[in-house]
Amino acid sequence: MAYPGPYGAAPGGVPAQDPLYGYFSAVAGQDGQISADELQRCLTQSGISGSYQPFSLETCRLMINMLDRDMSCTMGFNEFKDLWQALNGWKNTFASFDRDRSGTVEGHELQQAINTMGYNLSSQAMNCIMKRYSTSGRIAFDEFVSCCVRLRALTDQFRRRDTTHSGNATFQYDDFIQVTMSI
Repeated sequence: MAYPGPYGAAPGGVPAQDPLYGYFSAVAGQDGQISADELQRCLTQSGISGSYQPFSLETCRLMINMLDRDMSCTMGFNEFKDLWQALNGWKNTFASFDRDRSGTVEGHELQQAINTMGYNLSSQAMNCIMKRYSTSGRIAFDEFVSCCVRLRALTDQFRRRDTTHSGNATFQYDDFIQVTMSI
């Protein structure tokens, strides 16, 4: 899963006619970047979480880290647009598996959702995910997004190191710590 494109502000400024720019610019500082708490405000004000609970600050930190190519712990407008697209995809996936409209998915629904996103995880990996993200066997939207962010970011990092596409990657200890602690 490569996510190409320039990150940060576009040269010469960002087109003000982009409808997402209004949400972004309402919270961005003069540097044209947003922090995790600003992202949380932005996403809450935009209503992207719909009827679900607003995103936690931790989930917003994860979202920024997923796209933070310059390690600034902030997000520019182009990164925000990439995030917006991912969030809409995850929201649609979540809604399609939340068949009882409870605002949560159960373990088997989560596994189906993860499979439809192209991940093929073992039952042991799914058990780890359920233990980490579920409350009483159910996963709320915020936790689902956290899971999706980590899956995407860790998969991206793994693929960068799996140069032969064999399903094996080599990490030095310090590299491993940096990858896992930044996500």
